[in-house]
Amino acid sequence: MSRDPLLVVFDCDGTLVDSQANIIQALGLCFDKHGLDAPCAQAARRIVGLSLVEAMQAMLPEAEPDLHVALAQDYKRAFQKLRAAGTLAHEPLFDGTREVLEALEARGSMLGVATGKSDRGLALCLEHHNLAHHFVTLQTADRHPSKPHPSMLHAAMAETASAPERTAMVGDTVYDIHMARAAGVLPIGVAWGYHEPDELRAAGAVAVLERYEDLHDVLERNL
Repeated sequence: MSRDPLLVVFDCDGTLVDSQANIIQALGLCFDKHGLDAPCAQAARRIVGLSLVEAMQAMLPEAEPDLHVALAQDYKRAFQKLRAAGTLAHEPLFDGTREVLEALEARGSMLGVATGKSDRGLALCLEHHNLAHHFVTLQTADRHPSKPHPSMLHAAMAETASAPERTAMVGDTVYDIHMARAAGVLPIGVAWGYHEPDELRAAGAVAVLERYEDLHDVLERNL
């Protein structure tokens, strides 16, 4: 008997594309607007994957909630201004991204995205790289609680009629791994993103990929 197809869900920033330069630039602009010192690159990397308000809370835990909301709104405005001015840095695909998506599709897998980006931000990213046609489910911060809440994965599985035991989450942060575990799906980390491989393993990743082509073997062994 044939088995149900796999659902493989990917994070975006730090997993599919390297967006660090633009995130740091937009954070610097919105912090400067409020007279705050811009976060260093390391601090910025720690919050990638969270929804915006939660990211501001993580960077400024002593600040008032109103400031967290204002910073999140100004971050969006800063990103939009940079895009309109044509000054955003190129957000390259990580090595092997396109090839692994094509190979998974050829094997009959369904693909999805679960990201802290907005609907608009994700759509622009996927359109820019001509990747949108690969994905059958797209889950963003516009419609869900921040990672590591499992809502995004629950919705992705519901949309595709997939069971947790036939679903994997691929991401670069502990938020992705914790979300996967909370949803009961296979948690897989990548070594090229914004959190260290040892952190991903400690969070519960069954494997941390050194290259995308290793994903096929991990899926075959675990699902």
